[in-house]
This record gives sequence, structure tokens and C-alpha cells, in this order.
Amino acid sequence: MDEWVRQAEVWVGQAERWIRQQPPEQVYVAVAVVAVTVLLLVAVSCLKSSKANTIVLSGLSGSGKTILFYQLRDGSTHQGTVTSMEQNNDTFVLHSELERRGKVKPVHVVDVPGHARLKPKLDEVLPQAAGIVYVVDAQDFLSTMHAAAEYLYDILTKATVVKKRVPVLIFCNKTDKVTAHSKEFIKKQLEKELNKLRESRNAISSADITDEVKLGNPGEAFNFSQCQNKVTVTEGAGLTGNVSAVEEFIREYA
Repeated sequence: MDEWVRQAEVWVGQAERWIRQQPPEQVYVAVAVVAVTVLLLVAVSCLKSSKANTIVLSGLSGSGKTILFYQLRDGSTHQGTVTSMEQNNDTFVLHSELERRGKVKPVHVVDVPGHARLKPKLDEVLPQAAGIVYVVDAQDFLSTMHAAAEYLYDILTKATVVKKRVPVLIFCNKTDKVTAHSKEFIKKQLEKELNKLRESRNAISSADITDEVKLGNPGEAFNFSQCQNKVTVTEGAGLTGNVSAVEEFIREYA
């Protein structure tokens, strides 16, 4: 250790002598270059640390968002089938990855209640979203189809979502039920409903819409492949713990 200290003192002495031998202008330039380099490194570090890692769980009340939240965090349903009116917000390692060896990155998950009067809460968290999981009740789909499409339309046309190319996973929940609809059926029906909404809302003056991007390609029937951000449709069941599709989505984008 003493030898390293002595060597360091020699290097410092050599550096001091070199600096004294240089013209003042050259020293100033060298100091400026070092300072700018340090500032750039700090800026890059801040940008990396501020990268969005929030996954937003959204959808209508009763679709199973809260159960999904607890399955992801704890591997259990906790509150059963009780509809939550409170936002669940936590940063955690996915339960399925707790026993994985090596460093596992925690994820920030926000479960936004789907009640209509709590919709502004969704607008508050969307700017921080790295990915959005939109939960659909596959068992009760036909009775909630129009409302589910309206909620999804608002998400897919949000400027904060489109401009940042935030990926959206449509999770058809409760597919463990015998009467549940398939993800293919739900996808097709949602596209039809979104197409109707697009036609009706495009008739509204753009001056009346402050934060909305037009959906799909003009003159073509809407489908999810037309979205500027990636939209994927998958299925599972929060109540039985079949949430691997959501976990894969989280690991890909958060």
C-alpha cells in the first residue's frame, strides 16, 4: 500500500510540473474539456436513471386489475374479487422472479381504478408509463364491450402515449371461465368498436380536442397494426395465477 501511495505522489508531482510548463491558455482549455466531459457524463447518467420503468394497469372496474397487481407482487389474490376504488402503487420484484439467481430489477406498477370519476388518475400516470396493460373482462365482455372500447380509445389516442410509442398489452382476463370469449374474438370486436368511435369522433372539430391523436389510417377499417405504438392482445387469468403474458411484457419494456 505504501508503495502505491509513493507512486501516486510521484505522478501528482509530475502532473504539477507539466502544468507549470504549459501556457495558461492551454491549461484553461484542458480544464474546460475536463469540466464539459464530467457534465456530459452526469447528464447521461441522469437520463438513464430517469428512464421510465412504470407499468400502468388500466381498464374498467371489475376487469381484474387489482387481482393482477397482487398476483404480480405477491403471487396471491389478497382481496379476492372485490372491486378496488383505491390506487395500488408499489415498486417490487415480480413474485415469479424472487428466487431467480443474480440481480433482478424491480418494477414500478400502478393499478389505476377503472371508475369513470377516477379517470383523471390515469392521465396523471400515463406520462411516466414504460408500458400499459389494459385489462378486459373476457367473461363479461359483450355487456362491457362499448365502454371498454371507449376507455381504450382514450388511451390509444393520448399524445403522451402515441408520441413516446408506449407499448400496450390488451390482457383478456378470466379466460379460465367456460363462458369466457377468446382473445381473437375480443380483438376483432374491439377493433370494430374503435373504428366506430374513430368515425364519430373525427366528426368533432379538432379545436375541441386538446390532447388527442387521430387513430388508424384514413379511409381504412381500423386494426391494431395501424397504431403508431405496438399493441398486443393476449389472455390469461389473474385469479388462477395465469399471468405469464403480463410478466413477459413487463420484463420486455420496464
